[in-house]
Amino acid sequence: MRVYPTFFKAAFSWMDPELAHTLGFAGIQLAHRCGLGRVLSRMTAADGGSEVHVMGLTFPSPFGLAAGFDKGATGTHALTDLGFGHVEIGTVTGQGQPGNPRPRLFRLVADRAVVNRMGFNNDGARAVAPRVASALHTLAQDAARTGRRRPVVGVNIGKTKAVGLEDAVGDYVLSTATLAPYADYLVVNVSSPNTPGLRQLQELDALRPLLRAVRAEADRVTTRRVPLLVKIAPDLADEDVLAVADLALELGLDGIVATNTTIARDGLGLRSDREAVAQCGAGGLSGAPLRRRSLEVLRLLREHVGDRLVLVSVGGVTTAEDVLERLDAGASLVQGYTAFLYEGPFWAARINRGLRRAARRTSA
Repeated sequence: MRVYPTFFKAAFSWMDPELAHTLGFAGIQLAHRCGLGRVLSRMTAADGGSEVHVMGLTFPSPFGLAAGFDKGATGTHALTDLGFGHVEIGTVTGQGQPGNPRPRLFRLVADRAVVNRMGFNNDGARAVAPRVASALHTLAQDAARTGRRRPVVGVNIGKTKAVGLEDAVGDYVLSTATLAPYADYLVVNVSSPNTPGLRQLQELDALRPLLRAVRAEADRVTTRRVPLLVKIAPDLADEDVLAVADLALELGLDGIVATNTTIARDGLGLRSDREAVAQCGAGGLSGAPLRRRSLEVLRLLREHVGDRLVLVSVGGVTTAEDVLERLDAGASLVQGYTAFLYEGPFWAARINRGLRRAARRTSA
């Protein structure tokens, strides 16, 4: 019997979602600081048979935590204790910023969904970079001590709100110069709906020089080749999805993260009444209702690019069966976030157990 759904209903469901997130994350960090991390990591770790080798990196599990939860690399090590094979930090911008006014995070509990208009609230690249470096150092020490694979730490970068679109390339280059020396991989986020004008950067005439500049800067400031991916919106038309894929191939990118949150409300089969949805206001919707479109985009991309790009599938992932479905559809890696809020701290561990059971059935 699972305890967390009852705990969520009693402790968090009535609380402001952003406050609940802050308190929940603080609890995870506290457990780590109190020494429970080593116990948890032994309980939650994926086994060696779950490893994924892509982009020159080894991921202990194909399942990881999407960007948005740990925006500032303040609890990365604690999150890997819970069983995530990788944690994507961010979104991080060139300059620190407070994000959009509160309230800016809303639950649609009946749909196991969230609407957010956070607006890339973060401390900025210069503050986050040493935290990423510290997390990687301690994770490497743990890996050496235990003999297990080190979880992978990616960094997702976006545009500072105060920077105009005409100066966006320089802003992304600043973040790249600061963070690329530490990130296991980089993701260029041009698909959040919560920074005005950002999604215009998905247009090829804007995206080509941006990605080219980020790639060149990452190569300039590092002695290794940092894998580079671009994150796209589920709201792109199919032909635009394929155009971005062709651009990624043209520029020699390593992969695509598909997909970000959606601005759509209709056509998602939402169970919440229209008034409740309307009260959330503008923002990106994530969670279970995004499952169908995210899977469609994944299949479209894999059919188009074959094995030439790494595809990271995110959107509507809740169970081990969901992860397996994405892997079968062509994902190299799978990420989740929204279900973490509803499933609780042992969510990744349950998914890892489900993946192990599936692997045993396949090999039997």
